[in-house]
Amino acid sequence: MTERVLRIGVIGGGAIVRQRHMPGLQAIPGVEVAAVCNRHRASAEKFAADYQIRTIYDDWRELIADSTLDVVWIGTTPYMHAPLAIAALEAGRHVFTQARMARNLAEARAMVAAAARHPDKVAAICPPPVGMAGDLTMRRLLRRERFAGTVRQVRLSVLAGSLAGAGDALHWRQDFDISGINTLTVGIYAEVLHRWVGAAASLQARTDTYVRVRRHPESGEYVEVRVPDSVSVVGQLAQGADFVYQWSGVAHLGPPNELWVFGDAGTLTYNFGSDTIRGAKATDAELREIAIPAQERGSWQVEADYIRAVRQGGATGLAPSFAEGLKYMEFLEALMCSAREGRAVALPLDA
Repeated sequence: MTERVLRIGVIGGGAIVRQRHMPGLQAIPGVEVAAVCNRHRASAEKFAADYQIRTIYDDWRELIADSTLDVVWIGTTPYMHAPLAIAALEAGRHVFTQARMARNLAEARAMVAAAARHPDKVAAICPPPVGMAGDLTMRRLLRRERFAGTVRQVRLSVLAGSLAGAGDALHWRQDFDISGINTLTVGIYAEVLHRWVGAAASLQARTDTYVRVRRHPESGEYVEVRVPDSVSVVGQLAQGADFVYQWSGVAHLGPPNELWVFGDAGTLTYNFGSDTIRGAKATDAELREIAIPAQERGSWQVEADYIRAVRQGGATGLAPSFAEGLKYMEFLEALMCSAREGRAVALPLDA
């Protein structure tokens, strides 16, 4: 029996939607991207022409109200994620939103509440590509096979210099009104860490902003930068291990982005640049590469996983539900609270 065509409306047809989502959606039989709404009419017309989309809306409310659409695909920056996702769910649409989930924990909680009111609708967030290749293998090694044994210490280093050191222009990721508490790639890696080593039970953080004023791209005026250029966090995981996580946007030619997991039975490392896993048992003298089996090697199939969930129910693959995404938003909120107030913060946070 031929499945009914699923009709999708895109709000925010920017680079990530063009590079990742449209190729994935167009490869799925029985899926039609039927409408688009962008911030500016001209860019919406260009998007529609490039992908043969028949309907253009000037107002996102009109797109969401279109009863012929089954899914609202949100590709905007974070400040619009909560209002769009909540409105779409209330209108009876399935929702897929670009990461990061929202600007703050309050918005994320409102999204979770809306999804709970509509359990028949699939609401998911775009997962990060980092660690995707080795995700199943790392979860097997750490959780099922307990390669490292009881985990004692976890160390993450994500040091880059591509954003914070680039001229004096304010990038949208550095604009607090747009990005909120989302900082560097903290939420992206927190999502991966939650799958591999679990959530934090307590933390203490320090943040720094080295370039304190930048030129706003629209007004041309210099404005205060409220999103940090670096983040350092220490704490304890719910499973008992202590952790040290560090992110930087100003580390020119820094070391590889790596995770180290130290346990009483051995050590595991993951290089996020090369998707290479290395490990050593407590009796080994050096680390050795651990191959990612072909049947476990992950690849980008986000769109196919999501559409399958809409059609058949079940999981959305690596794309977290709103309830799962809430966990990394809570980590971010706790981190920012700790840095602002200079104290340790326990998790989970009070509702």
